Amino acid sequence: MEAIHPLLATLAAYLLGSLSFAVIVSKLMGLSDPRSYGSKNPGATNVLRSGSKAAAIATLLLDAMKGFVPVVLVKTWGPPHGLEDGTVGLVALAAFLGHLYPVYFRFQGGKGVATALGALFGIHGVLGLATGGTWLIVAFFFRYSSLASLAAAVFAPAYYLFGNRVVWYADKSVAVAIVAMALLLVWRHRENINRLVQGTESKLGSGKKK
Repeated sequence: MEAIHPLLATLAAYLLGSLSFAVIVSKLMGLSDPRSYGSKNPGATNVLRSGSKAAAIATLLLDAMKGFVPVVLVKTWGPPHGLEDGTVGLVALAAFLGHLYPVYFRFQGGKGVATALGALFGIHGVLGLATGGTWLIVAFFFRYSSLASLAAAVFAPAYYLFGNRVVWYADKSVAVAIVAMALLLVWRHRENINRLVQGTESKLGSGKKK
C-alpha cells in the first residue's frame, strides 16, 4: 500500500483539532459566543454557564472526538500505510494543539481538557477511563473543574507509565506526547491556579452567565 507521510497525518489532526466546537455549537443553537462571557474560554465548562446543558454536552463530546478520532484512525489503519506508534503520539499532540491554538480562530482556543481526554481514550480505553475517573472524583468532592483538570493532567502520564507491560506496552513518543499535553494543560490553567490559591475560583454549578 502507498505510504502516508506522518507529517500529513499530523497536519490533518491539527486542522481537525482547530475546530472550536464551543463556538460552533453555540452559534448553531443561537447562544452567545462563549468567548464573550464567563471565563471567555471556548470550552464545555464555560458553555455550561450559558444555561444550556445540551450545548455543553455537545461541546464536550465533539471536543473529545477531535482527540479520539485521529488517534484511533492511525492506530487502526495507519500501520499498513507506514504510520506507527510515533505517529500516534504526533496526531494526539497535534489535535490537542489545534484546540489550544486553532488556525480558524486566530489561534485563540480553549484549555484542551476534553480533547486531551479523547486522545487518551484513543491511545487506550483503560487510560482514558483512569484519567476521566480522576477528573470526576476530584470534581465531585471539591466542585472545581480546574482542580479536577489539573489532577487529571498530573496523573495521566503516571497512569500511562504505570500501565507499561501490565495493560499496554508504553511507547516513548506517546509518553512524550502525554507529558507535553499535561504540561500545557497546567500552563493553560495558570490563572485558575492563582484563583484557587486566592480562594476566588468559581465552582461547578455556581450559576449562569451574567
